[in-house]
Amino acid sequence: MAEDCLFCKIVAGEIPSTKVYEDENTYAFRDLNPQAPFHVLVVPRQHFVDIVDLGQDAAASAGLIAGLRGLAEQESLDNFRTVFNTGAGVGQSVFHVHAHVLANRPMTWPPG
Repeated sequence: MAEDCLFCKIVAGEIPSTKVYEDENTYAFRDLNPQAPFHVLVVPRQHFVDIVDLGQDAAASAGLIAGLRGLAEQESLDNFRTVFNTGAGVGQSVFHVHAHVLANRPMTWPPG
């Protein structure tokens, strides 16, 4: 656990959150500023700064993907968007890797 990491504190239960899913590797909770009717953050229990950092650990990477699958199965999501921001320049504001899982609204590509 990184001492000053908001998401590490959420995973440890030191800061309240609305839990949606958890397993041995991941913890998923509702986003406080949802961008879709279903907007959940999935974080690994172990601290990694971003997806590039996570990519150095194959087991932790697989654990996060399995957590995404578990969440999707639990919530019966068959259509959803998964977003990872890497770096402050593209919107990462908490430097603990996390997947935004968004669903239950139309999402077109390209946006706009």
